[in-house]
Amino acid sequence: MNPACKDITSFLVMDILEKAQGLERQGHHVIHLEIGEPDFDTPDCVKEAACRAIRDGKTHYSHSLGLIELREAICRHYAEEYGVTVKPQNIVVTGGTSAALFLLFAAFAKPGQDIFLTDPGYACYPNFIRFTGANPAYIPVTEEDGFQFNPDTLAGRVNDKTRAILVNSPGNPSGTVISRENMRRLCELGPAIISDEIYHGLVYEGKASSALEFTDNCFVLNGFSKLHAMTGFRLGYLIAPEKYLCLLQKLQQNFFICASSVAQWAGIAALTEAGPDIERMRKTYDERRTFLVKGLRELGFTIRVEPTGAFYVLVNARHLGADSLALAHDILDKAHLGVTPGIDFGPGGEGHLRFSYANSLENIAEGLRRLKGYIEAYHGR
Repeated sequence: MNPACKDITSFLVMDILEKAQGLERQGHHVIHLEIGEPDFDTPDCVKEAACRAIRDGKTHYSHSLGLIELREAICRHYAEEYGVTVKPQNIVVTGGTSAALFLLFAAFAKPGQDIFLTDPGYACYPNFIRFTGANPAYIPVTEEDGFQFNPDTLAGRVNDKTRAILVNSPGNPSGTVISRENMRRLCELGPAIISDEIYHGLVYEGKASSALEFTDNCFVLNGFSKLHAMTGFRLGYLIAPEKYLCLLQKLQQNFFICASSVAQWAGIAALTEAGPDIERMRKTYDERRTFLVKGLRELGFTIRVEPTGAFYVLVNARHLGADSLALAHDILDKAHLGVTPGIDFGPGGEGHLRFSYANSLENIAEGLRRLKGYIEAYHGR
């Protein structure tokens, strides 16, 4: 075994999902509140653009950095949404944001240096970091801070081993949005900022800030899976400082060659034509968010900071069980309800459960009904 692989952990939400799918094959009806995937179909304009690309023979390799038309559309998007100037040559279009993470850490991480991560935070970050030899340095964050970095606390942790600070806002698993002031203060701490902006656009109160509004010493990750309901297209991108682009391009050429040309043409349509579809989905998510938060509170869960982005709610469930993985499996086995164990997101997530509202109101209501029955039957409440 490659020593770099020995510490790679399972993605527990996928374990829960695959177990749920096994129950479904046995004839059980499972409500899925575990997986963070839009339940909406991809917008018609995007599907039509993909089909048109295939019919027109646009199925060959693109430039390794991505179609210039797509990179220019991304530049316009960041200018319109955040008032920042991005150059096409600073963008690498990738096969999903996961590929962008791989390229980023391969090019930027240094063995033995620290990448600061919120604990809890997205489950796959530490595995990318470890694989490239750097150290995922967990920084405990509190529910009172919305499970986001507190700049005052973080300032005392920065030292000469700190390579970067990874910010995810709106966050997974928290669904919370870091304030504009705190984003600015994080960008002023000194280390490079890695800003995962994959859930931008899925914000229900206020607006998410891009790191590019405050610093050039940053790497921005984004893509089309969440906002545009294009998970299967595997299309993402990385905006990086110019001095890293030559290396990033060489890595892209060797490891991936380029992103799917068909997906890239679809991505152009997503950025330029899908606005009404996005707004319809965003409003629907907001309705579900309000419904789920209210329902969880009625079942006795405390939510100190309401999630205002993405499509997740992270709640303390220690009154039901301290072992979140065992609890998630028990809920799935007995209530046929899929939820994500908090331990998937780091030690600080233990004792919590994540609920996704990327599902219909009807299914969310049924999931809450099943959870209520489970709590009453097995926990005496």
